[in-house]
Amino acid sequence: MAANPSTSTSPAPTKDRPNMLYKTWHVHAVNGLSNNKILLIHCKSKDNDLGERNLTAGNEFEWKFKTNLFGTTLFWCFWASRSDHVHAKFNVFLDNEDLFYRCNWKHCIWIAKDNGLYIRNIPENYDEYRYPWESGIGSLANFTIV
Repeated sequence: MAANPSTSTSPAPTKDRPNMLYKTWHVHAVNGLSNNKILLIHCKSKDNDLGERNLTAGNEFEWKFKTNLFGTTLFWCFWASRSDHVHAKFNVFLDNEDLFYRCNWKHCIWIAKDNGLYIRNIPENYDEYRYPWESGIGSLANFTIV
């Protein structure tokens, strides 16, 4: 399941596309779950598997990369809270100007909360609800998003 992160009506000023080739992006996966719950994450792209991580409450995993020449860079993740028996599969980075705006053209900060997944809307200074949790813990084996 891949949801489109361009559903909000926030303004999305465009940046100079040629500079996008040289820009370093950072993606942050933050465990904002309550009661010291552990967040399991597994993120990857077509070329990079970042492996499984168990994040304790309040901690984060961050990675950085440069976009490809064709503007097709895509990272997706599987996140799960085993204690709550919920999971989600979603795109955390793709070529999308609304997403770029929320990330302030540098840092995409995704936060797991008890009621769903949020992206930090940096320019407007709030956590924006993006995706619900799905019931069950799902499966890490062969997860893909198209």
